[in-house]
Amino acid sequence: SGKKLSPAAEAGIQVGDSLIEANDIKIGSNKQLYSIINENKNKEIKFKIKRNDEDIYVKLSPIYADNDEAYKIGLWIRDSTAGVGTLTFYIPDSQKFGALGHPINDSDTNTLLKIKDGSVYSSKIISIEQGTKGKPGELRGIFSQSDEFGKIDKNTNEGIYGKIINNDKIGSVKGAMGVAKQSEIKEGPAKILTSIDDGNIKEYDIEIEKINYQTKPGSKSMVIRVTDKELLEKTGGIVQGMSGSPIIQNDKVVGAVTHVFVNRPDMGYAIYIEWMLMQMGICI
Repeated sequence: SGKKLSPAAEAGIQVGDSLIEANDIKIGSNKQLYSIINENKNKEIKFKIKRNDEDIYVKLSPIYADNDEAYKIGLWIRDSTAGVGTLTFYIPDSQKFGALGHPINDSDTNTLLKIKDGSVYSSKIISIEQGTKGKPGELRGIFSQSDEFGKIDKNTNEGIYGKIINNDKIGSVKGAMGVAKQSEIKEGPAKILTSIDDGNIKEYDIEIEKINYQTKPGSKSMVIRVTDKELLEKTGGIVQGMSGSPIIQNDKVVGAVTHVFVNRPDMGYAIYIEWMLMQMGICI
């Protein structure tokens, strides 16, 4: 009859819910859930879902979709995500790294994506979409599964964190560097380290326009402005994919790029490096 049915919606499952178990079986992937649904056919399934840290139980019966020749519950489910970002730092002694400076969010609900695990790959930037007023630009990249160099174990409001498993894949232009507390950072000239085209990491000039005094972690610690002619010509300023690019002032790492101003692509926010280190249990 062309009528759209969703057993999941009728059972009260909402956008942003996490599916934890089906008939007491822990769900690990879309493929596994598809198998459970189609083994049960139209028999009732008990789901355990998580919503705002609360466990909720619902029951629903799959319906047969003629066009797909399979049983369905009327949900679109995401079991993974991928994107381009920048590694901020790594600590050789512990092999731990920090990147991005902001969380990986669910693109539909804009809430922090809870992760079980993840991988970091070296990517090849294939094109740059320039940022213009009202439309942030982006670095478009590709990666190969064989280029994995790290494992992500934490997605937080201050970035993603994990462990390096292959040092050969990491680019570095500076070697070991000191880090600055927010009290040491000054408004004025600084540099960002980023890789926008040929895989080489380069220094570009920026200005730290404003320093926000923060007593607790937040990803909008500083306002920065790109002043480098080459970077402005190539990208228009700060683009998606540059998040996590380290900021250097007086030969110390002071922070990392986190956001672009939508109406001023040459300007954006940055996080203090001390907030990123704090996520790893390191106080400076």
